[in-house]
Amino acid sequence: MIYTLTYNPSIDYLVTVDSLEIGKLNRMTKDTYLYGGKGVNVSQMLKELGIDNTALGFVAGFTGREIEEGLRKLGIHTDFVHLPEGHSRINIKFHGIDETEVNAPGPFVDAVSMRSLRDKISQIDKDDILILAGAATANMENDTFATFISELPYRDTKVILDTTGEALVNALSYHPFLIKPNIEELSELFHEQFNPSDSRGIANAAKRLQDKGARNVLISMGEDGAILVTEDGDVYSRPAPAGIVVNSVGSGDSMVAGFLAGYLENGNMEDALCLGICAGSANAFNEGFPRGDEIMQLYRLCR
Repeated sequence: MIYTLTYNPSIDYLVTVDSLEIGKLNRMTKDTYLYGGKGVNVSQMLKELGIDNTALGFVAGFTGREIEEGLRKLGIHTDFVHLPEGHSRINIKFHGIDETEVNAPGPFVDAVSMRSLRDKISQIDKDDILILAGAATANMENDTFATFISELPYRDTKVILDTTGEALVNALSYHPFLIKPNIEELSELFHEQFNPSDSRGIANAAKRLQDKGARNVLISMGEDGAILVTEDGDVYSRPAPAGIVVNSVGSGDSMVAGFLAGYLENGNMEDALCLGICAGSANAFNEGFPRGDEIMQLYRLCR
């Protein structure tokens, strides 16, 4: 089984406006909502690609119940810990103007609830895959992901880690199977500005992360595609398909799901990179999550 862990899932309310004027009444031209949080995004994209998975994490209140029930209706298994107080967050995403987001804080995670989640993680088998995604939140320690990995009962369990900063660095010594910083996050990690055209410099930075413990490093670069450095020393790069960007939110998460789907298909890292880029691009070309057939159409062109 594949498990995704979202520490702080959300309902993402997508609002389209022609303009946004602070201090005045603004009228939306369109709205919709999605279930959000990086691991939740990965879960939804995996399901679109025909891969069963279970979503882990914390939910609270009426919004938490909606997230849980909504994911189940989409065919995604859930095993969330229900927090005793608060409610899961609602984030507002404005479209139709420069992409603007208003993200809410999440509910407080008490010690008993944290223990419950750690107990669930301790049941993950060696043939399972755990995807840890998201940035450290206000009530989350920077070593939380490292702690989760350390408590897996089997060292053979593959871990995909999509976070950044200290939360990423602290987990590298546990040798995650894949990490996926984007190029901006890579620049922050090394206090050095990387340019997408400098593929050699980006690959060298990825190798430095491998020296710290990462096995495979996937660097996403938006419209410039991605670069993959494998544990065997191979370096692959692919551009992104051409298209009109409608919504870039969740594209990195879609890339993770696509990469994993491609890897599970035949173990070929270059094919996995290609499907990852196509999933991320298809996400960017759609307001919501793209259909699996839309992704596969791009994938056939990529190959």
